[in-house]
Amino acid sequence: MATLVDCPTCGKKVEWTEQNKFRPFCSERCKQIDLGAWAEEKYTIPAVNPPKEFDEDV
Repeated sequence: MATLVDCPTCGKKVEWTEQNKFRPFCSERCKQIDLGAWAEEKYTIPAVNPPKEFDEDV
């Protein structure tokens, strides 16, 4: 039995198999929509503020 996942773009159930060349997407269209969103910088990864450096004189 194949694992079912949700297409990240449209939410349609998709079988996670080698025969699905678009996995985890359901189609070429959903794959291209997602790629376009990345290209337009609609997705972001939140930055974590680095810790302040300690004063070496202390």
